[in-house]
Amino acid sequence: MSVSYNRLWKLLIDKKMSQSELRKEAGIAPNTMTKMRRDEAVNLAILGRICDVLDCDFGDIMEHKCMNDDKGEV
Repeated sequence: MSVSYNRLWKLLIDKKMSQSELRKEAGIAPNTMTKMRRDEAVNLAILGRICDVLDCDFGDIMEHKCMNDDKGEV
């Protein structure tokens, strides 16, 4: 399983909000922001706090990406 937070970064640009402002308003630890920048999975409760701050839904800030196996199948 792989996740992408590209939608979050684009939403922050649209809302003219910096990553550090989001981190402070949502009460997110710096190491969690690092995980998100690396497209690593984070706790669902944290994603919920981000959605509360940005007034959005999970699908607005992240997407699940299927990892293909060696045969090219999903």
